[in-house]
Amino acid sequence: MRTILTLLLVLAAVPAAAQDDPFGSPMWDVLRGEYFGTAPVVFDGRVAVIAPASAENVFAMPVAVDARGLEGVREIVLLADLNPFPLVLRYRPDAAAPFVATRIKVQQATAVRGAALTADGVWHVGGALVDAAGGGCAAPAQAYAEKDWADHVGEVQARAWPPGSAGTARIRLRIRHPQDTGLVAGIPAYFIEELALTADDGRVLGRLQTGEPVAENPVFTLEVLSGAARSVRLRGRDNQAGEIDATIPLPRAGREG
Repeated sequence: MRTILTLLLVLAAVPAAAQDDPFGSPMWDVLRGEYFGTAPVVFDGRVAVIAPASAENVFAMPVAVDARGLEGVREIVLLADLNPFPLVLRYRPDAAAPFVATRIKVQQATAVRGAALTADGVWHVGGALVDAAGGGCAAPAQAYAEKDWADHVGEVQARAWPPGSAGTARIRLRIRHPQDTGLVAGIPAYFIEELALTADDGRVLGRLQTGEPVAENPVFTLEVLSGAARSVRLRGRDNQAGEIDATIPLPRAGREG
């Protein structure tokens, strides 16, 4: 009886939104209000967050958000609850599948969440618990060990695959950038803020807003509705007004890029 009473007292002290959280995160109530406002939020298994149970590399942990089980996804948000900067990215799949993969810094064990906004104004949230030794957000970039690192900032390597049965072409981007969080003394924040993919026929395929937790030399994997486009243009900028600009050829169906 005493154990049950203690549990009830603890639950009474926890906000209702946090009680509803399947991960029991102490930050969920704050994050819900900050990033979703008063919009309806539901925990939904159709939003899959694919991440390792334990982050072997806290400086570049792979994570993907797959919301292809939902119809009419307008935006995807990726959060790491207990990072100093919880917001990893926002993705608007204008002419793309609601899928995004990248690598992120992890400061400590945390819930990692993907949230997908559908056309009816509802946020559908999935997630995964990740264990981590920590410190991924508070270390200087490895690029600074190279004397010519500044000469290569913004360089893009990319690969595209032919469209599959769903009509989407997978594109993987790697961008040279130190991605500093600003948490190291004497090193200011320096990270990519915006990226956009536009087809050569003028269609905007997808737009990314990215934050401090995205890993150094970030890698993004997207699946775009390429249509008849023969190439896409990647354009973006970082928080110090540095520009990113690259053209990526798209292979035809049945041919590897």
